Amino acid sequence: MSTCSSPDGRCLTCESRKTRLFCNFSADALVRFDGLGSHIPFPERFVVFEEGNPAKGVFVVCKGRVKLTSSSLEGRAMILKIAGLGDVLGLAAVLGEHPYEVTAETLEPCNFKFVARDDFLRFLGSFGEASWHATQMLEKEYQAALLSARRLALSGSAIGRLAHLLLDWGLASSEAECPLRFNMTLRHDEVANIVGTSRETVTRLLNQLEHRGLIKRRGAAVTIPAPGKLKILIK
Repeated sequence: MSTCSSPDGRCLTCESRKTRLFCNFSADALVRFDGLGSHIPFPERFVVFEEGNPAKGVFVVCKGRVKLTSSSLEGRAMILKIAGLGDVLGLAAVLGEHPYEVTAETLEPCNFKFVARDDFLRFLGSFGEASWHATQMLEKEYQAALLSARRLALSGSAIGRLAHLLLDWGLASSEAECPLRFNMTLRHDEVANIVGTSRETVTRLLNQLEHRGLIKRRGAAVTIPAPGKLKILIK
């Protein structure tokens, strides 16, 4: 499970922040940010905030992974992203002064640093580096949305879209090390939602990939021994 490396849960003592896009502040900004907000634990499958609710603040993911979904007027939900360590949830809504545009639900026990909207905006106004980091986070969110759209639109086959998704998760968790390893905490119906197919098809394709030696599974743990071979399936 991904987690921050702070022994006491504080930003000042967290070593993981040095590798994170938003939290890697200079000393003065870090001291100010450490004094803001509070750290909140949530259990597995807990709704952190819902689409359409007022954006009261941002949630920085310090531990665990979070499912972000958007719903249609008919009530159909689409999984947009799996957020992880260092992601800032609610950032666009707070900066744009509009309601949360997604629903955030934990996939496993999570810890967050919550910073209220006004405190967060004052922090950005006081430290230019923080504003720049926030801009970089928004660009990262845009790239993630673009990648998701490309996966659905440009991968012609269900197995290609699934292979693309597994590689994305592996690279995000293993930081490009080989073999790639990650925990797949989503149910098969949730994976199907992301790649645009049925639950039965996802189950069949995962079994097929395992039989061909392209992935290995042990419970929720997934290993991709040779990412290049799996990448061939993406067309």
